Formats: sequence, structure tokens, C-alpha cells
Amino acid sequence: MERRYELRLEQMLAQTEVSPELMRGLFDRLEAFAEPFAASLDQPEQRRHAAEYMTGLLSKLPRKSGEAIAYLHDSQRQGLQNFLGSVPWDHKPPLAVLANQVGDDLGEPDGVIVFDPSAFLKKGTKSVGVARQWCGRYGKVDNCQVGVFMAYVSRKEHALVNTRLFLPKEWATDKARRKEAGVPREEKHRTRHQLALEMLQECGNALPHSWLAGDDEMGRPSGFRGKLRQLGERYLLAVPSNTLARDLDVPPPEYSGRGRHPMSPFLRLDRWRAALPEDAWTSINVRDGEKGPLVIEVAKRRVQARTETGGTGPDELLFVTREAQTDGTFKHDYYLSNADADEPLSELARVTRAAHRVEECFRRGKSEAGLADYQVRNWRGWHHHQALSLLAAWFLNRETRRGKNRDPGIDGAAVETVAWRLDRRASPGERDNVAMSSQYPLVATHRASPASSPSLT
Repeated sequence: MERRYELRLEQMLAQTEVSPELMRGLFDRLEAFAEPFAASLDQPEQRRHAAEYMTGLLSKLPRKSGEAIAYLHDSQRQGLQNFLGSVPWDHKPPLAVLANQVGDDLGEPDGVIVFDPSAFLKKGTKSVGVARQWCGRYGKVDNCQVGVFMAYVSRKEHALVNTRLFLPKEWATDKARRKEAGVPREEKHRTRHQLALEMLQECGNALPHSWLAGDDEMGRPSGFRGKLRQLGERYLLAVPSNTLARDLDVPPPEYSGRGRHPMSPFLRLDRWRAALPEDAWTSINVRDGEKGPLVIEVAKRRVQARTETGGTGPDELLFVTREAQTDGTFKHDYYLSNADADEPLSELARVTRAAHRVEECFRRGKSEAGLADYQVRNWRGWHHHQALSLLAAWFLNRETRRGKNRDPGIDGAAVETVAWRLDRRASPGERDNVAMSSQYPLVATHRASPASSPSLT
């Protein structure tokens, strides 16, 4: 067993070996990458700050806040902090460019758009949108901000492409609080599902897809699934285990001859699943390659689910998965879809695995591109930081795909790889010869201190 792990470690280390030649032109590529996103900014200073901020997000700073990034560039913090939280530049045009680039680079006809709320734990009451609310990522109610994120997943790769801050009702109706946090007048309380629909309308056409997916928070409301049907979208959305549904593939109770013909009863999905015979399950291999196979068992049925008002919803496809755990138990997940009843089990399983890729997107964004490392309290600053963080993560995505030929299921730390290449592989002469002659010098000056050991230097 030990030898097997040693061999696997050798394989993983070999996959991190990157030729120094791949680093040549990195800064030129970063400059060229930033240009279409910064084009919508009015002033040269704003474009420079945008590039500087993205560089800081790509660095090895332990906390990638505006102040730390300003010190990284040996500049005054007020200018960068004002750009982030006060200057009224629109974050939506750069995100539109991002969606178009992701669609062009990763697009496949059967791609999957994934919606997922993500919580940012916060102390105090001043940060915009902060409240005691459900934090799905932490599985509890806590003091946090919640962003609703839109991701795109294909066989090529996956990336976050858009986001909205959820504004709780208590914030929407508190004029003093709104004013202090700079919440625009036109911003009202909207559910997380309404925010998802806005993003779908805004950039869904730029992302080739045939599926829409999300976790059980997104799939729970029947009204959201109904709206997607109206829009002509095909969905496979997780739902809670206590969802009530009627199995349409089993014979109803025998008719007594009086009154209405009986229908099959509504059952909780977990109780319905517990009564399934073993031969109802089919094994599907959802992953194969260097990481080895991953086999799950699946089942599907035609059902009608209860609506929130106690009514009966339309016919839907229920898809259930079970995956063996190390302790001998099974993990079960439940999904509802408007797909045809004859949709292949393998395709449904593929979409469920694609939906899980959003977790990798968040890990990358938070560990490599400072997605959660903001110290802004107002509405404008939150959206500015998130937009620039998504752009930085996309740059790393492109650089990682450019320089690797390994299993895309292995999630490498791209920013650490960049730092390692520059610090240990490239000679001082190679580092000095990197061209930095474009419109805004990203790393013209850096603090030479242990607290600021950037990877892009």
C-alpha cells in the first residue's frame, strides 16, 4: 500500500513539472488579458487600478485586501481603495466580456450552467447585506453576506462568470442602512432565485448549454422550476429529501367503484427511496482516468411534486443517486428535471457531477484569487471586488490550461504553480527579461518585504 501511494505521489509531482519557457511572456499575456475588461473604464487611472488590483489578487499576499494590494505596489492605499469602493464604474460590462470569453473558450452544446449561493461569514452589522441568514456552504444560520453565483461547466473546464449580492428584506426596507452602505435606489429585495434568473437573462446566451443545474436551495421552490420551463430551459435541480412527490410509474390503488379514482399517495422522497427494491438501482461510472473510476448507483421515476401552496405540480423526472461512503453507509441525492422520461441515466449522472464542479470554482476563487479577501462594506465595493476576483480566477484558468496536459479532475493550485516557477525555475535573468512595456505597468514597483511575496514578480 505504501509503495502505491509513493508511486501516486511521484505522478502528482511529475505533473507539476513545468518548463520555464511557459513563463516567458506571462506579464505580456496578463496585460493583454486585462485590456478588454478595462476598456469600459473611463479614465486611464481607473484602468491602471483595475490591472493593479488583479495583479494583487494573483499574488501570494496572505490577505488580498485593497490596502495590502496598494502596499504591494508601493502606492498610496487611498487611490486603490477609492477605486474599489467609491469610484462609480460599472462592474457589469467586464462580466459580460468574461461570459463571452468563457463561452468561446469552454463552450460545448451540452454545457451546464450552475447557480449556487455562497456565504461569506461576517462580524457586526455594517457590511452591506449582512444578516443572520442561511449559509448553505456552512450548513447553518449565521451572520453572513450571501452572493448568488453563476458558473459554466463543460468537459473542457469550469469557471464562475457572474454574481449578485442578496439583499435581505430587513436591509431593503431600512433607508438609513441602505444610504450608509450605498445601496442604489433601484435595488429592491429579490429572492436568490430571482437574482439567478436575472443573470441567466443577462449572459445565458453567451454560454452554450443544454442544462441548468443547482443545489437543493435552488431546486426547492416549484415556482423557480416553473419559470425555467417557461423560458425553455432544461433543468436538473437538487431538491431536499423531505420533498413530497407522487410516483407516476407505479399502479395507483385499486378503484373501489365509488367516488374519484384513487391516485398514488404523496411520499417524502427519502421514504419513497427507502422502499425501492435493489433491482431498481443501476450502476454508472461517472469518472474514469488517472484518478480511477467512481461508480454511483442511480434510479429515475416520473413523478408529480407538491407545490409550496399544497397543489400538484406538473410531471417531472425524479433522479436519485446513491454513493457508498467509507463507513459503509450511502449518501443519497435527489433531483427533479423537466427532461424527457427516456433521458439516459448516464447523461443525468453527468449533469449532477458537472453541478459539483462549482465547488472547485469556489475553492479556486477563494484560495487563489482572493474571492473572500475583501474589506469593503458598501454595495459598490462588494461588486467591484467580486468582478475583479472572477476575472483574476479566469486568467489563472487560462494559464493553467495553457501549461498543463493532465487530468482536469485534479485541481492544481495555479497561483502557487506560477509562484514556484518564478521563484525557483526561472533564472534571475529570465525574470528580469519579462517585458513590461504596456499601457499600465502591473508590477513596476513592489515592496520587498516578507509580508508581500507576490507570485507575479
